[in-house]
Amino acid sequence: MATSIFFLVFLLWNPPLFESACSRGCDLALGSYYVSPALNLHFISKLFEISDDAMLPFNPEIINKDSIRSDTRLNVPFSCDCIKGDFLGRIFTYMTAGSDNYERIASGRYANLTTLDLLSGVNSFPPTTIPNRTKVDVPVNCFCGDKSVSVEYGLFVTYPLRAEDSLKSLAKGYGFLGQEDLLQRYNPGKILAQALELYLFPLKIQLKLSSSYFKELLRRRKARRATMPVTDSENNSNIQGHDSTSGTEKSTELTHHGSCTRFTGFAIDKSVEFSYKELAKATNDFALANKIGEGGFGAVYYAELRGEKTAIKKMDMRASSEFLAELKVLTRVHHLNLVRLIGYCTEGSLFLVYEFVENGNLSQHLRGSGGRETLQWSSRIQIALDSARGLEYIHEHTVPVYIHRDIKSANILIDQNFHGKVADFGLANLTEVGSLSLPTVLAGTFGYMPPEYAQFGVASPKVDVYAFGVVLYELISAREVIFKTNECMDESKCLVALFERILKQPDPTEELRNLVDARLGNNYPVESVLKMAQLARACTQENPQLRPSMRSIVVALMTLSSPNEDWDISPFYENQAFVNLISGG
Repeated sequence: MATSIFFLVFLLWNPPLFESACSRGCDLALGSYYVSPALNLHFISKLFEISDDAMLPFNPEIINKDSIRSDTRLNVPFSCDCIKGDFLGRIFTYMTAGSDNYERIASGRYANLTTLDLLSGVNSFPPTTIPNRTKVDVPVNCFCGDKSVSVEYGLFVTYPLRAEDSLKSLAKGYGFLGQEDLLQRYNPGKILAQALELYLFPLKIQLKLSSSYFKELLRRRKARRATMPVTDSENNSNIQGHDSTSGTEKSTELTHHGSCTRFTGFAIDKSVEFSYKELAKATNDFALANKIGEGGFGAVYYAELRGEKTAIKKMDMRASSEFLAELKVLTRVHHLNLVRLIGYCTEGSLFLVYEFVENGNLSQHLRGSGGRETLQWSSRIQIALDSARGLEYIHEHTVPVYIHRDIKSANILIDQNFHGKVADFGLANLTEVGSLSLPTVLAGTFGYMPPEYAQFGVASPKVDVYAFGVVLYELISAREVIFKTNECMDESKCLVALFERILKQPDPTEELRNLVDARLGNNYPVESVLKMAQLARACTQENPQLRPSMRSIVVALMTLSSPNEDWDISPFYENQAFVNLISGG
């Protein structure tokens, strides 16, 4: 495949909105397919490698899938991939028949969702002569939405313009009458008058999606994994703290479309697909008495399922990308200090089933909400160490490396033995990364975001390190991350700024005592508090290169938790500035 040629053609052809570089794709984009006479739904679905049923939720006007009207348009759903970090698109495979050539494939088969230039860029055949019964790559461009405009505009349609289309008719058809400037914004330099040219239109998410599309995505993902080798992160059971169950198959089989599917060694097959009926029964029809929490994407319910205590997160269908992200990660990553995913359900709503962690979250204990007891200082150090170990695992021992992007006290759960587990991995806050820091869509919680991420969207593992440093300050003070003070002008960094001012002093000990959680009384060693504060200060350096790695943080916290160890961190750290900072220099 001539990727470099494709990329050159892509850059020459596309407006700025079609990204010339990307860091991640998304699970849902749409193509507007013009239905020519004599075409049927099955033929169109086959072109885009999905089932007929997966098309129906996006096209509610279809009453009978065996009979669709010609000269109308269908919304075709597909995943939008970041192809080799170069561009957003999806490459479909088409089997030629008869006298097919690039022009016939582009216009007759794919309704101008692809172009002659794009087809020529990814295939080596002459434009007018393609052998019969030959596989041809068909690229279709896409875009992953823009929540900065509005959360309603999280979905985009790739639209091939036709001669009868106008700016007004398109604005009316997509619900933007009187807001034509929005359509122009996403198609800079175009006058919306040239037939067959591709445009991108934001779509208000008003679709009530069924489970069929998500089942289709899961089926395709599992099929792809069946041909992939097991990664080191799925095979490695010798790393300290690794969950001993991660290297073996669970006895419960994943059922899918009524059949048992198992791919030995692939983590997704260790997750159980529950039925809605089973979840409803276990939660008394999702009764208020079973509700134990509320998040940004839905409610959490307690239930006992198959003899195990569980927490069930019920998510809206519009949270599809968050659901799939969490399912993707937690079925591949297993560690004692990461919350365990048990299974999922896609009937009616989107459900994720986790192990139940008895003692709530760290924020509840620090603020005394929900009747949670005060944490002793030794427990705070242990929870910090546990959380650091979980983050170290996803940063350094998985392939690929993951970034959480929403580390905060509310996302650290506490079990019955007062050990910590990092949670909330999927809610659009987990990103696969390579060796470089990558710009990405902003996600997370203000007050925990480092400057390079809040301002420029640059994501690297050091984003989690910064947020973890803020959590360390919370463990010391039990204060809110953002609060109004006369001294603090930058509210997004209030807690960090408060500690920073004190820790810059030659002897910060006495003022530091005033910041310690009053509920601890005098039951804490001030030297230990000072060392944790110095570690937090190192984590929250403005320059991400000056922040330590999670591995270094784990070593520091292990030393802090051991009464017999001296606070000599110099052998463990590669960054001399960090050594000086921790040592009080």
